[in-house]
Amino acid sequence: CCKIFIKFNYLHSRKEIAVGQILNDTLSQIYENLGDEIKNLNVQRVVVGLFFTGVKLSNGVCGVSYTPLKSFPQAVCCPSQAAIMPKSGNICGKNVKTLLKDITSDSPLKKTIAVAALNALSQTCYERSGSLYATKFKADPFDELAIKRSSFSVIVGALVPYIKFMMKNSLDFRILELDKSALKGDELKYFIPQGCASDAIRAADNLIITGVTLLNDTLEDILSLKKSGAEVIVVGPTVSMSPKALFDRGVSHVGGIYTTHADELLDVIGQAGSGYHFFGKFAEKFVMSRESSTSKIWKLNDQNV
Repeated sequence: CCKIFIKFNYLHSRKEIAVGQILNDTLSQIYENLGDEIKNLNVQRVVVGLFFTGVKLSNGVCGVSYTPLKSFPQAVCCPSQAAIMPKSGNICGKNVKTLLKDITSDSPLKKTIAVAALNALSQTCYERSGSLYATKFKADPFDELAIKRSSFSVIVGALVPYIKFMMKNSLDFRILELDKSALKGDELKYFIPQGCASDAIRAADNLIITGVTLLNDTLEDILSLKKSGAEVIVVGPTVSMSPKALFDRGVSHVGGIYTTHADELLDVIGQAGSGYHFFGKFAEKFVMSRESSTSKIWKLNDQNV
């Protein structure tokens, strides 16, 4: 049973939190790292799939983001909706900055494509200079957590493998999920409504957060509420980006994907493929940890992938 009682409080008002600042800070860092090189990077392919969205750049690097289909209630084939849709057929060949202008767009689809482009640029930086942060490939950030039986955890999002682990091991946890229908059976016992979110997050010793929160503008709110000393992971293809802005806000570990075969990956995405169809074939999971290494630059070929 739950060891805490959660009062009904809502997350901070948007006026108090700099929504979108994580993406803006990451983009500024990328511009600084790449310099004039970004002027020569054009968009080669854009694929919006049922589960994921991918952007391939002219340097051959591909970035991926989750496709938040449930955020597209107005995405219908109608001229009146043109403003919230990307300029289909007129994206490829343009400089990547054309997409990055939408990094904090109110249009979920435009923002998703922009984040995929941002992730492609993040991998470009990584391939050029490596990472100063401890990095593991074929790894999961959840495995970096040492969850004590006496601790309380909050899972933000319907992260089923983690939920099943917590249930199987009878650990004390709760689930925050905007779409309650995403939870099934016994999972619903651990669901708490949005009104309980603030106190649950403040009480958590461990926060396991889906990267989709970066798309729906809730991640800054969540991180602002965490208690000192809490272990925090953010996970999913959406956060396959330079992690400094996340680490600066108290995230302990970031789990994303590193694309290895861009066109094959985009083909799978375009055929309604999920991670099951491309992990280990066209992309690899990775974990970056806040613990930095000043003596080594971590690169993909440093490990047997």
